[in-house]
Amino acid sequence: MKEEQKTYWRSIQQLEGDPNYLESLHREFPEGASELNDPISRRSFLKFMGASVAFASLASCRKPLEKIIPYVNAPENLIPGKPQYYATTMPFGSRAYGLVVESHEGRPTKIEGNKLHPASLGATDARTQAEILNLYDPDRKNVLTHKGQPASWEDFEAFWSSEFSTFASNRGKGLVVLSESFSSPTLERLKKKFQERFPQSVWVHYEPIDESHEREGLTRVFGHPAHAQLSLEKAKRILSLDADFLGNHLDQVALTKAFSKGRDPHVAGGMNRLYVAENDHSLTGGMADKRLRMPSSQIFALAQEIASELKGLGADLSLSKVARSAKDSFASQVAKDLWKHRGEAVVIAGLHQPAEVHALAYELNRVLNGVGRTVSYHKVPEATLSNEKDFENLIGRMRSGKVSTFITLGGNPVFNAPADFDFEALYQKVPSRIHFSLLPDETGKLADWVLPRAHFLESWGDARHIDGTLSLVQPLIRPLFQARSDVSFLGLLSMNMNLSDFDQVQQTWRFSLGNFESEWRQGLHDGVLKKEPLELLEISKASLKGLKAKPVSRPTLKSLELVFQASPAVFDGRYANNAWLQELPDPVTKITWDNVAKLSPQTAKEFNLKDGDLVDLTVGDRKMNVAIWAVPGHAKYSVSLALGYGRTNSGVVGKNAGFNAYAIRDSKNPGILSGVKLSKVGKTYPISCTQDHGSMEGRAIVREGSLDQYKKDPEFAKKMVKHPPLKSLWEEKDYKEGHQWGMTIDLNKCTGCNACVTACQSENNVPVVGKEQVGNAREMHWLRVDRYFAGTPEEAEMVVQPMACHHCENAPCEQVCPVNATVHDDEGLNAMVYNRCIGTRYCSNNCPYKVRRFNFFNYTKDKSEEEKMAMNPDVTIRFRGVMEKCTYCVQRISKAKIDAKNQSRDVKDGDFQVACQQVCPAEAIQFGNLVDPKSEVVQQKNNSRSYDLLAELNVKPRTSYLAKIRNVDSQKGGDS
Repeated sequence: MKEEQKTYWRSIQQLEGDPNYLESLHREFPEGASELNDPISRRSFLKFMGASVAFASLASCRKPLEKIIPYVNAPENLIPGKPQYYATTMPFGSRAYGLVVESHEGRPTKIEGNKLHPASLGATDARTQAEILNLYDPDRKNVLTHKGQPASWEDFEAFWSSEFSTFASNRGKGLVVLSESFSSPTLERLKKKFQERFPQSVWVHYEPIDESHEREGLTRVFGHPAHAQLSLEKAKRILSLDADFLGNHLDQVALTKAFSKGRDPHVAGGMNRLYVAENDHSLTGGMADKRLRMPSSQIFALAQEIASELKGLGADLSLSKVARSAKDSFASQVAKDLWKHRGEAVVIAGLHQPAEVHALAYELNRVLNGVGRTVSYHKVPEATLSNEKDFENLIGRMRSGKVSTFITLGGNPVFNAPADFDFEALYQKVPSRIHFSLLPDETGKLADWVLPRAHFLESWGDARHIDGTLSLVQPLIRPLFQARSDVSFLGLLSMNMNLSDFDQVQQTWRFSLGNFESEWRQGLHDGVLKKEPLELLEISKASLKGLKAKPVSRPTLKSLELVFQASPAVFDGRYANNAWLQELPDPVTKITWDNVAKLSPQTAKEFNLKDGDLVDLTVGDRKMNVAIWAVPGHAKYSVSLALGYGRTNSGVVGKNAGFNAYAIRDSKNPGILSGVKLSKVGKTYPISCTQDHGSMEGRAIVREGSLDQYKKDPEFAKKMVKHPPLKSLWEEKDYKEGHQWGMTIDLNKCTGCNACVTACQSENNVPVVGKEQVGNAREMHWLRVDRYFAGTPEEAEMVVQPMACHHCENAPCEQVCPVNATVHDDEGLNAMVYNRCIGTRYCSNNCPYKVRRFNFFNYTKDKSEEEKMAMNPDVTIRFRGVMEKCTYCVQRISKAKIDAKNQSRDVKDGDFQVACQQVCPAEAIQFGNLVDPKSEVVQQKNNSRSYDLLAELNVKPRTSYLAKIRNVDSQKGGDS
């Protein structure tokens, strides 16, 4: 039987044929987008750019030693214009991401993953890419302040010397340090010294988004905190219990890389299969072979059903009686498949799920023989990780007036502490408040002393990844804005200022490395110092008879559930002032510059709500106002809301962007809040969303099929569009000599994580335009990731497709340009001659892929030479009134050709990677020379799944796609 071809749609408005949507298709740019009746001011431009700063007195360059060498004494081996690369590490709570950073004359400009580090393996995510913008953010504190007035570090040192004497005499009574989680051996050592000096002081770690539920659940199994280390490359069957491990997960990059290895239909042992149960469409849900939409509060009940099914199949489970599922239900289908693949199956629980789900997930992995194969469990230290109970105890001390001096080492508790703690009011009652932070925030606004914190690219340090890998943090530029590193600040708090940061870090490792000098130098070079062996926990049968989650009834229209999510852009709010991330479209909703309350189309209709309507969400005496957005495939009577927005005291970029979800989040229900009431306000809120921009108007763009279909007809993707023999109106050039560049994108691996979009923006100096201009369809991204739905609004499948310039050999844009500004070169690149372009936009109107962006404003007019130092010097900074688009990173191609020529050889496959290819954790993108039959890109183009998009137009695109395959089976499962 021939499989029915799916119909894809971008939005419910498109699916229903909304007149406003149809009207928008008549023009590439909506009404008003062409008129320049709202000229942008320099002040507004700087607000949206978010990263420019005068470096006149700060320009510096360095060798990988302790000191930064002033540029007047040029370092050895420095060739002006030739970048240098340094390995370093980005600390992030309990994680450490190994990086390689490109530096131009002592100025870091681009971040890449370190292939030798297990957390990155050569790739990164969007937030890591955007750290360059954080480094150069003009809103970073350029002076110390004391009670709002400028001060100096000498002033603070004098103040702290007096405080130190007081606390030394009373052993630290009344002294509190609240810090973020960290995994630095040097910071751990300095923390112990601090506590030895002040034994009655209190040190608490707090993160609003952490793994405390996992640690608590595994404590019930092993008796002490543990971490689940996944090995997805070994898994053939994967069950996600509300776990977005391909999206909002601390190990997203490594897990995506491991998962993608099993997505090849020809992989040894067969293609893996992914089951997902979740309330909201996530990146993981979009990759699912079988997805079940259900309220997050009912995940534990589903896990119990699956456990009951496994017990019925012979699993050794000590389980309280749970009713068996209906035949062919999701639980029944999953259990049979997992049991059949014992030893190569894994169950993953979402971080926001309660501890009981994590404990039950362990038991499922145990009976499936996955422990030690697809997942292992390691003991983790609690001393430097976020702890909810410690934070709650601290609140009790504050209420009783037992805190006299409060030091915040990073973090922003005034903004993100649980609403029921009333932290802001308690904090203001503390007599002395000291805040150490990178950017302006709500906590700093209420602090007495505000001290500038160094960025990790300005700091010496070290870090231990969750798997035990140790690495070094080395600076690439002298600290800006009088900032000090965490190591320096902790040394100051202990009045241990005799050693520099460099010496402090070396002191940590001097006696733990065998041959210190050689291992230290090798660690700096490689970015990996060594790997500590972790305590591997033995398999233990947990007693699940007493394992009960707090009973939660299914949500209803009058009693909704609210699920709090980490934002894919601003995370917990720490990236709120980063313009690249604010303008990055949400992977699912495609909304920029805002968060929204996401709910199902059914729920929206029952409340008579439309996208952008404002509502009140109420629980008890807490209430928040937020705009709603209907998302296909969302669970009924469930609401999803991203954290980190609604900042009131960030820099100019993040201030008042979105809605503050922390206002309604409490300590008892940090992940899932039940009993939420929704009421319509009667007002609307403007949302800038890109989901309908560049519509393909029903053409066969995304192509996918089942694994069975692929086995029967490996070339099914090519046959989805039939056309007569293609003939050109003119004589075509034969591109068969020299270098002929091309690209492939494997839709079976691409998760839609957006890392490629931010990498392109960083590499090519792509500007941001702001919320209003995005609403006018003026976004400037050279690369976008289209998101399509298939099916009904209730049971929608999701698929993504990156889209950039295809560098067509018969390029339609070139034929209509009146000034010959867009031309083809001998290597098959569609090039833009910016100084010829007069902005007619004929080329954009004639582009079938809608990938050319028009620069409406002059973003470079008032930029000083110092401000331009934040940009990649290898890429032209465009002026107003020209077309911009993907160039296949021609600057990287040119560099590779020059390097090869200097070595008297030709460019080899793998000599270089374009920005989107290099950043991709799924390895979905391949780029190379089409004339080289051994190149990876040629191998991919010869793949039976390969197809050219809109080939029927005879444009002969250089970018091709590999069709998506879903590994579904014939059994049917229902919606729980």
